[in-house]
Amino acid sequence: MIHRTLPLLLLALAAAPAAAQTHPDSATLELGRRYTRWMYEGKADSLWAAFSPAMQQALQSAENLANMRAGIEAQIGRETAVIAEQVRRPGGMAMYVRITRFSGAPVPVHVTVVVDSAGIVQGMLVRPEQAAEPSRFLDYRTKTPLRLPFEGEWTVVWGGRTVEQNYHAAVASQRFAYDLLVTRGGRTHDGDGSTLEQYYCWGRPILAPAAGTVVGFTDGLRDQAPGQMDRANPPGNHVILDHGKGEFSLLAHLREGSVAVGAGDRVQAGQKLGECGNSGNTSEPHLHYHLQNAPELWTAEALPAQFNGYFADGQRVERGEPVQGQVIRP
Repeated sequence: MIHRTLPLLLLALAAAPAAAQTHPDSATLELGRRYTRWMYEGKADSLWAAFSPAMQQALQSAENLANMRAGIEAQIGRETAVIAEQVRRPGGMAMYVRITRFSGAPVPVHVTVVVDSAGIVQGMLVRPEQAAEPSRFLDYRTKTPLRLPFEGEWTVVWGGRTVEQNYHAAVASQRFAYDLLVTRGGRTHDGDGSTLEQYYCWGRPILAPAAGTVVGFTDGLRDQAPGQMDRANPPGNHVILDHGKGEFSLLAHLREGSVAVGAGDRVQAGQKLGECGNSGNTSEPHLHYHLQNAPELWTAEALPAQFNGYFADGQRVERGEPVQGQVIRP
């Protein structure tokens, strides 16, 4: 996640931890309803007690949670009708999604609650329904032969063409972006996830997806504690590669001090650029990757990134675009 702006309520959901696959849908449905009701009723202390340490770190206090809930009501009013409910499991996450109408919102509002196998809230999101940003590149074929920018298995937390699969799709400059992390047994970390070292992708090598020239980089920004975000520096430590033919790769949220290249360096596909970190506007360690048509992040337009010769959920893909929930590897 490197958005400059955030939805109404965003708590550790950019790369929310995956829940155990055995968590039943009926339990997720009931928990999602309960936590949503507590939010509506202003039961901040009860909801706070159900939050993970990373969530509590992000909000800092139950009082802040109560203030955020009051802000939501001031912006979009109160819920008036439930349109639909569903349980989704992208990449093993247990995700309760409630589509509803609010008195002050002209469009439906999506309430999303992510819980782990113990019923602890690992992510919560409230935002008006958004459409995918129009793009003149929907039929674009990537010219650069891209490989996945890592070794081993990673999970696609956000990726795909729709907002449901990929909330980046609502932003033109990140229309086809990916958020990627490592999961084991349906989790992204050991322990309670309160320290960076507990996350499986922390410190993993991040590789050049293709040959190119470094045209932009940042290093030296500190890695945020889980749940904290550096909104002043959205991409954090990052590298931008010029592959030629109007295609540029952005690899973001790298570990402080790990960037191994400098401006003007020529790199080869698979060369180490840095390590996975938690710098910038990110709630937990992960890699943000996208392809764009110019070197400047905020003015460039995003391009579809089709990777060559990888495995998705164990099946060989000669050329394709990974989507939310897939476990991918070179």
